[in-house]
Amino acid sequence: MIEAIKDDSQTMQSVQVEIYNQVYNIRFDGDSDYVVRLAEYIDERMREIAATTRTADSLKVAVLTALHIADELYQLKTQLEQTDNQLATRSAKCAEMLDKFLKQSESNF
Repeated sequence: MIEAIKDDSQTMQSVQVEIYNQVYNIRFDGDSDYVVRLAEYIDERMREIAATTRTADSLKVAVLTALHIADELYQLKTQLEQTDNQLATRSAKCAEMLDKFLKQSESNF
């Protein structure tokens, strides 16, 4: 269920989602489909972790899920930093090669 909520200077929306058998009303500014997809992802991950740990304690499942998702995020951030560094190195090499080429071209004229 999606409804609009007036929040001082801006209109916020609210969507009802279910995560691990609990219903939450989430207020957000943006795309409701995105919020629903996030909730579905969290629910899926919690169920995967609950199945592997065999614990009934939803708090423990939530904390373990948070750790797993934080690990995913950290790994992706690390990969992005490495990719950025590689791109910067390659860009610098390309710029250096272009400078050499331009200097050689100037000296030939």
